[in-house]
Amino acid sequence: MIRTLLIRGMIAGLVAGLIGFGFARAFGEPSVARAIAFEAQHEQSHEHEHGHADAAAPAAHSHDHGDDELVSRDTQAGLGILTGIAVFGTALGGLFSLVFAFAYGRLGALRAQGTSALLALLGFVSVAIVPFLKYPPNPPAVGNAETIGPRTALFFGMVAISLVAAVFAVRLQRRVAARQGGWNATLIAAAAYIVVIVAAQIALPRIDEVPDGFSASLLWNFRIAAIGIQALLWTTLGLVFGALAARELEPPAVRRMATA
Repeated sequence: MIRTLLIRGMIAGLVAGLIGFGFARAFGEPSVARAIAFEAQHEQSHEHEHGHADAAAPAAHSHDHGDDELVSRDTQAGLGILTGIAVFGTALGGLFSLVFAFAYGRLGALRAQGTSALLALLGFVSVAIVPFLKYPPNPPAVGNAETIGPRTALFFGMVAISLVAAVFAVRLQRRVAARQGGWNATLIAAAAYIVVIVAAQIALPRIDEVPDGFSASLLWNFRIAAIGIQALLWTTLGLVFGALAARELEPPAVRRMATA
């Protein structure tokens, strides 16, 4: 059964990746193109400010960045994004199916589609929303190249904290439900999760490397597109995988009646 769920999860993840690519192409790529244009303009103005000092030795500074481009911008905006999101979606679907296999039957009376939808919601909140609030993604021209390593480590650290807190909250909810009831247990678990996340976001360092003059609306649109891609990925994954898993794990009512 695990192998079948894994395959179905990867299929659902691939479908989610293709839908995410369409959204990224339509709504995310224009912001990336504008950010690249801003970066090029910023570099040109910087070179112009120092051009007089280098005028005596122009040959020493003749770098044609356009000739050094290994992958064209059109390829990056098309095949590059498609490959990246499709691979990410497929891998995410495989991991999602394994988590589903462990959680199925352990979340009360939820059946396959309900379990898949709940896991997708929890994944979206813990993996996408919570890290986004502390370390939102940035378009080109935003961020110092020398801080990529620390920024990446902090982001994945926030993801790890969020996932551990989510697992703790789910276990707490199950333990408290027997004494306090399902609704009260859910509120207590959610409050515990929020307390852990707030403490982590206060403790972790803040990063703000937006350059002067960068368009606030451009930054906003890019980040909205980024979270929109994640929302589509998780929503599609939860719905498609739930339907596929239900067909594998829960035969139709007619079949159950026939074998009764």
